[in-house]
Amino acid sequence: MSKSVQEPLFEPDPNRCSPGQKKFFENYYLNKGYKYIAGVDEAGRGPLAGPVVAAAVILPKILPDDFPAEEVDDSKKLTEKKREKLYRHIYDSALAVGVGIVSERQIEEINILNAALRAMKIALDELETAPDFILVDGNVKVCTTIPQTTITKGDSKSVSIAAASIIAKVTRDRSMYLHHRTYPAYNFKSHKGYGTKEHIQAIKRYGITKIHRRTFNPVSKLINED
Repeated sequence: MSKSVQEPLFEPDPNRCSPGQKKFFENYYLNKGYKYIAGVDEAGRGPLAGPVVAAAVILPKILPDDFPAEEVDDSKKLTEKKREKLYRHIYDSALAVGVGIVSERQIEEINILNAALRAMKIALDELETAPDFILVDGNVKVCTTIPQTTITKGDSKSVSIAAASIIAKVTRDRSMYLHHRTYPAYNFKSHKGYGTKEHIQAIKRYGITKIHRRTFNPVSKLINED
């Protein structure tokens, strides 16, 4: 980024962004002189088991004609089949993709918010192309000197953040499929570690595994009851 580019004195209003304006934020900062805009998001803050995963995605200024930008959305709103399809599109089209993974033990040590922010920082560091501006999902900034702005529900408002949410979600889900092979009785392939009734019943019946977050309720409560 050239030295003439300055961090904006004000931020665009997220309420101006509609589903038909998924590149509003990207275009705003591109017009300010930034060249590489990275969207950052995470998956797995709420589960009782498994890691938290973050992704950072830099999309090209002009998206390829076959890139389904109108379909790229908050990963939680998409079916698994659609996420897998878009995952491939994003990797094929992006200028750079970075992924950060923070383990269950680290989550216990530093708490889930700090773990999610650490995963985001790792994802940014993994980008082969260094971003000069970052769009972060949520309301807490990542620890970096790179200029950034936070966007509440950004995965529904920014195509870059939405792309990152899909990469993070698919990556984490795939890791839970692998854990299911090790611990089939818990059915991780279905609930992905979230606190479903089935999952809690499995913990009560079989105990906790190495991938359970021991500081999370009801896991910690069940441990104390033993």
